[in-house]
Amino acid sequence: MLKSETIKKLEKLRKFLGSFKNAVIAFSGGVDSATLTAICKEEIEEVLAVTIKTKAIPSREIENAKKIAIELGVKHEFLDLDILGIKEFVENSKDRCYYCKKYILKSLLSLANNRGFEIVFEGTNSSDLKGDRAGFRAVLEESKVLSPWVKFEFEKEEIRAIAKSMGFSFHDHPAIACLATRIPYGFKITAEALERIDLAENNILRLFGVKNVRVRDLKGIAIVEVNQEDLWRFLDSRRLLELRKGLHELGFHSVLLDLDGYSEGGAKKYSAFSSSDYQH
Repeated sequence: MLKSETIKKLEKLRKFLGSFKNAVIAFSGGVDSATLTAICKEEIEEVLAVTIKTKAIPSREIENAKKIAIELGVKHEFLDLDILGIKEFVENSKDRCYYCKKYILKSLLSLANNRGFEIVFEGTNSSDLKGDRAGFRAVLEESKVLSPWVKFEFEKEEIRAIAKSMGFSFHDHPAIACLATRIPYGFKITAEALERIDLAENNILRLFGVKNVRVRDLKGIAIVEVNQEDLWRFLDSRRLLELRKGLHELGFHSVLLDLDGYSEGGAKKYSAFSSSDYQH
């Protein structure tokens, strides 16, 4: 059951979306973009969901986007981008997300313009803005890119509640951030590092059946984070040995389990490390 405040905001959102003839939606397949897409599909005549594919996007997120798009019954396309061609992204400064988002939005705007779409929507919500969101600066700089969830002040849990009320399977899916967030600022981002992180996380999901996972990469040290309620799964010595073997084969020389568990924005714990002062 939606709260009355959420219902009122949702009515305003629907009316706003209905003022557009067509729209491109930045579609990761996460709960925010998927729920926004579902509502847009009901209110806007023509909607195109576009999923960005780069080496920094987890492979499981790409597969999830395909499934969710089918569930929504929305027109869906992929847009391949060379994110590693952006010098500021590769150098991994604290403004990394700004340069990445800027490039993605420019690419989406170009696609929209070429196809005759009048607007691009993206799924940032009000809860996101409580943290450090350098990427959102790029959104604010583009007049033809809008964030409806922010405009009408929707919090993350409200969006989950809306998705659940609409009967969607993804209402409780965990957030899956860009793979670059697993590498502390200052360490160079490479295709090899991103690939081994992706493979490592997929390996852990397969072995332990956890709901959520992050593998932080500190110059070859893999720090594994899962939800606290899933830590008990790592008491199985056979699977632990298999995990260690698999991650060593991927190029990690040490594997650690963070007993504090996963928390959003957890990469900040490693901000004390930098490429200049870290030694093996």
